[in-house]
Amino acid sequence: MVMRQNKKTKFLMLMGLFLISPGIASAGTGIDSADTAWMMVSTGLVMLMIPGLALFYGGMVRSGNVLSVIMHSLFAMGVMSIQWYVIGYSLAWGSDTGSGFIGGLDYLFLNGVGLEANGTIPHVLFMMFQGMFAIITPALIAGAVVERIKFSAWVAFIVLWGTLVYDPLCHMVWHADGFLLKRGGLDFAGGLVVHISSGVSALVLAIYLGKRLSYKKIPMPPHNLVLTVLGAALLWFGWFGFNGGSALSSGALAANALVVTHLSAAAGLFAWVVAEWIVHKKPSILGAASGLVAGLVAITPASGFVTASSAILIGLLGGTVCFLGVRIKDRFGFDDSLDAFGVHGIGGIAGALLTGLFATKLINPGGADGLFYNLSEGSGLFLEQIFAVVFTIVFAALATWLIAIVIDKTIGLRVSKDIEIQGLDGELHGEKAYHG
Repeated sequence: MVMRQNKKTKFLMLMGLFLISPGIASAGTGIDSADTAWMMVSTGLVMLMIPGLALFYGGMVRSGNVLSVIMHSLFAMGVMSIQWYVIGYSLAWGSDTGSGFIGGLDYLFLNGVGLEANGTIPHVLFMMFQGMFAIITPALIAGAVVERIKFSAWVAFIVLWGTLVYDPLCHMVWHADGFLLKRGGLDFAGGLVVHISSGVSALVLAIYLGKRLSYKKIPMPPHNLVLTVLGAALLWFGWFGFNGGSALSSGALAANALVVTHLSAAAGLFAWVVAEWIVHKKPSILGAASGLVAGLVAITPASGFVTASSAILIGLLGGTVCFLGVRIKDRFGFDDSLDAFGVHGIGGIAGALLTGLFATKLINPGGADGLFYNLSEGSGLFLEQIFAVVFTIVFAALATWLIAIVIDKTIGLRVSKDIEIQGLDGELHGEKAYHG
């Protein structure tokens, strides 16, 4: 009996050490309270974007699928947080393995991630801020494949995609030893890592999965644009943390990022609505919501490197390019249901390239001057931006195609015709958003 108690005691002690080990490091001496406060707020703002995305997408689908679409984002908050804890953070931010493409396993299960300083904030806070990006990025992909993808397949896809696409790209673009960062490419808050990767992957997955039943044969209008506008408002609000928080401090760079983020969103909204007004003769609320998101996407990679005037131009160009970009699906016949590629893919590409034009060391001495400010240095930066964009497109597209094949050959990607006709809410989740 005593031996059993001793064994039980030892087991409990070992489990206790395992559970508390990531947090046993003492608080670091280089931590700044103002920076820490700002980053805690920024982390919360980015988290708010995830239910914002759920509402933004949810309002644009048919009423029988709204809960399934919201579930894509909501469940991502759960499963991708666990993935980030187990291995994602280590692959993205762990010590470079020597290639510049992936991190090691030194932060597995957040081992060694505690209260010590990472820059001027606690390491554990830096981890959590970055984790919010790892949640929302795969969730963006859902917009291209709603109303027809199996929920089990979606769960498997985002875990595999996060591990094999997002984590390596995060390391390559943002880690000090990352392949693309060391080449000289600039991406302040996720043009490459978040928007191009998710937008291109959304296109690939949509093509692989095929069109919705009766696509272009029957009307498929948004069922509740009020939800979509509410979601867009939450995205706009949360984006201040998305871009401003990427400064990792509460100083002037964060303030500038916040200002240019807002101005670009406003300009994107304006440009899309005006373009729609000219082409379709009617300015729509869906166009306004899409335009502001396009402006936010376009400014993301540039937000830590450009002036307010440049942000206006980036927003105007981003809104116009994305307005035209969403029409690509009509020309080529693929079903990017909620324009994940048209807004995030095309907007991210435009923003990354425009960073090469308008970046200036007057805003961020740690960056570089673009073509607009320095022809010699700017030409080099612009070429690096082109390389980074092409590399991200190819890497994300190939990896997504392979992941789709594996899932399709094992558990299957697409729901049956009957389920698609009846609606995914009731058939997959046993619930309905609306009764009566």
